[in-house]
Amino acid sequence: MIEIRWHSRAGQGAVTGAKGLGTVVATTGKQVQAYALYGSAKRGAAMNAYNRIDDEPITNHETKMNPDYVLVIDPALAFTDDITKNDKPTTKYIITTNLSKEELISQIPALQDKADRVYTVDAIQISLDTIGRSMPNTPILGALMKVSGMYDLDFFLDNMKKVLSKFPQKIIDANMEAITRAYNEVK
Repeated sequence: MIEIRWHSRAGQGAVTGAKGLGTVVATTGKQVQAYALYGSAKRGAAMNAYNRIDDEPITNHETKMNPDYVLVIDPALAFTDDITKNDKPTTKYIITTNLSKEELISQIPALQDKADRVYTVDAIQISLDTIGRSMPNTPILGALMKVSGMYDLDFFLDNMKKVLSKFPQKIIDANMEAITRAYNEVK
């Protein structure tokens, strides 16, 4: 089973990102869960979203997990949340930041022994450049595809277009560009 924990603020699209990922995964015949926990329903409040992916039916509905991937889409939460909580020796971290990987790790003691498993991408700047507003959820999915190797980029883009099909073509195209840029820029 693959477990993914998202660290976000309400309004940044973590729930939508988790559900979008879940929809893409479901097209492959795998079992998937996508859900969230909100501390407060207010925009800007810290929150977590979660995904579980498996070949077998998923009967575990607990929020406690030992994530394979931790996605931090609000840069400040890398410093204030316990992003390493319940991690495994193989957990990979994909963190939105404008800092270099080395600068980020030097400022977060909990990541210093995990440097080989920390990846950075400026998902906020990518979303500003492509979508026109701070919506880092789709760029972080592009970074996840690169780091995890879960799906080929073209397969993921084709399926995300279907997920976003209710939006105008301009928004779909902007999100495809954001996903592709993050895929190519994650370090």
